[in-house]
Amino acid sequence: MRSDIVVRTDGEVVMVTPTGELDAVTSPDLAAVLDDVLGAADPCRGVVIDFSGVRFCDSRCIGVLVASYRQARDRGIGLAVAAPQRTVHRLFTIAGIDQFLTIEDDVQRAMKLVLA
Repeated sequence: MRSDIVVRTDGEVVMVTPTGELDAVTSPDLAAVLDDVLGAADPCRGVVIDFSGVRFCDSRCIGVLVASYRQARDRGIGLAVAAPQRTVHRLFTIAGIDQFLTIEDDVQRAMKLVLA
């Protein structure tokens, strides 16, 4: 199953919305999208990755999120993951990325947090 990724801008926040499964095959697509957004010459102030439509992710996806967090931090861009499904959120907790990466249940709240 492949993942589709929609990117839209809402004010100063870029919303990245992957759907489907993010694994070794599809996570590089998310990495490329996030690298384009975070590496833009005229960067946004915040990025929210809406995980509400992601049914599965693996360690490759976790690696993409960690790398994107570092890139965002280094550029002064707020980054948050929003609305992960229960099984995906559990993986984030087990992997420990919830200790440094903002993971918010509500997309609108995540959008506010990345601008704070």
